[in-house]
Amino acid sequence: WSAHNLEHLRAHEVPLALAEFRRVLRPLGFILVTMPDLQQVAELVATGNLEGTAYLSAMGPIAPLDMLYGFRPAVAAGNDFMGHKTGFTATTLATHLTTAGFGDVRVQRDGAFALWASAVNPG
Repeated sequence: WSAHNLEHLRAHEVPLALAEFRRVLRPLGFILVTMPDLQQVAELVATGNLEGTAYLSAMGPIAPLDMLYGFRPAVAAGNDFMGHKTGFTATTLATHLTTAGFGDVRVQRDGAFALWASAVNPG
């Protein structure tokens, strides 16, 4: 289970992280990951909504800008680790998982600005 982690890595670090996911999974073990859906975020940005509220979270309002670069209040408070260094669409996430050697890759766009993916370690 990995919730909102991969986007905090640099793009060139994602293949290494996914390789480690596979390494620690037993054969036929599976992963479940979630992260921002940059395709849906880009649709908001394309309409001119960069800083307006996209949705309300337990931490407060979330804007497209937060989903692109990290939650601004947390970063402003000195939590640089909250910054995003890469991002994914459904297609790119599926490609990364497949390239990492996972099988039965399934990616779902939930319509609420998140991607959900599951994949199996074939062994």
